[in-house]
Amino acid sequence: QVHMMESGGGSVQAGGSLRLSCEVPKLIYGSLCMGWFRQAPGKEREGVASISYDRITTYADPVKGRFTVSADNAKNTLYLQMNSLKPEDTATYYCAGTRYGPCHTGRNYDYMEYRGMGTLVTISS
Repeated sequence: QVHMMESGGGSVQAGGSLRLSCEVPKLIYGSLCMGWFRQAPGKEREGVASISYDRITTYADPVKGRFTVSADNAKNTLYLQMNSLKPEDTATYYCAGTRYGPCHTGRNYDYMEYRGMGTLVTISS
């Protein structure tokens, strides 16, 4: 199974910023819809942001205007820039990718063929 690998998680105070990175295998990078998901303790996993192979982005309402998803083709890396962080952003963040279907934050993480193991983000008030 092909895995994607997240990094960049950590602990920051509310109002701060973090940038998450996700390494994507070169073999599949160019053909994917890629996205970021998160799962807070006691809650269901939810889509946060997505970016299609032609770089169209979508965002979940709670993060619009604060988070930015991008991809660096030279490095085969997906990013999530998170600004103005809030305690409710505390969660484990996952990157995932799929070659099939529409690209948006409503995709089900469990049906994405390529997934990471997650990185923990903790925001203190």
